Amino acid sequence: MSRSLKLAVGIATVGRPKILAETLRQLARQTRMPDMVFVCPARPEDFDQRDAADLPFPVTVVRGRLGLCGQRNTILDASAGFDLMIFFDDDYFPSRAFLEEAERCFGNRPDTVAASGRVIADGVTGPGIDVAAARAILASDEARKPAGGCVEQYAAYGCNMVVRLAPIHAHGLRFDEDLPLYGWLEDIDFCRRLAPFGRIVKNQQMAGIHLGHKGGRPKGLPLGYSQIANPLYLCRKGSYRLDHALENMAKNFAANCGKLFWPEPWVDRRGRLGGNLLALADLLRGRLDPRRVRRLS
Repeated sequence: MSRSLKLAVGIATVGRPKILAETLRQLARQTRMPDMVFVCPARPEDFDQRDAADLPFPVTVVRGRLGLCGQRNTILDASAGFDLMIFFDDDYFPSRAFLEEAERCFGNRPDTVAASGRVIADGVTGPGIDVAAARAILASDEARKPAGGCVEQYAAYGCNMVVRLAPIHAHGLRFDEDLPLYGWLEDIDFCRRLAPFGRIVKNQQMAGIHLGHKGGRPKGLPLGYSQIANPLYLCRKGSYRLDHALENMAKNFAANCGKLFWPEPWVDRRGRLGGNLLALADLLRGRLDPRRVRRLS
């Protein structure tokens, strides 16, 4: 396959250097290597550059502002000269053909501006998936060679989000840094602001495993606050439909209430519910602000 597009991978990371090292090793199995991998660690100790010494692609470390949105913006600032940016979470294992399929998807349809793939398994909804299990699941899925093409979707899933850089740079689009720390719905906000410039699709051939590793994730209280504050903030911005926001908030509030006395070992339900209630109290007082989580963390 001829390489008509320049592909960069961007990984924002915090507190998970060992998992990040495994993710980079997984990237080294691609049938189409990235032209550059940008790693933006929150702190110097979050990435050991020795882990990049033997990789079959160049790695550039960029230093950014703490928080997913700030770190991804730093990566975008460094991306001049590339056509596509593939944002992977630091615990996302792509299938071997992910980048090849991304290049084909965007090369065949110049009107596509954002895409994400099929998440074979997502450890975020459970205790997480270990490295060996993730690689075994990937190998099994690749052996099956599942069929499927592209369908349009409302927004790409941020753990494996491919974006066309030309409209992003032409219109000065960046992730909203008023969604601090983990971001929470930053992928929907970014995609809906990108949507006027082209199609957003889900490509079944771009597959992968989201390990959902629990290290480096926010504590329950700030995350619970974001579960209420962020959807309402995005509604006011006009980048999130009110019905979607209400559904999202209701689902998370109900889960935090319903599992309060029988919480999963890996979820701080008490903290999340406390954050939900604090955000609702701030809403009634007229001072709801997603930036408050900086003081709560």
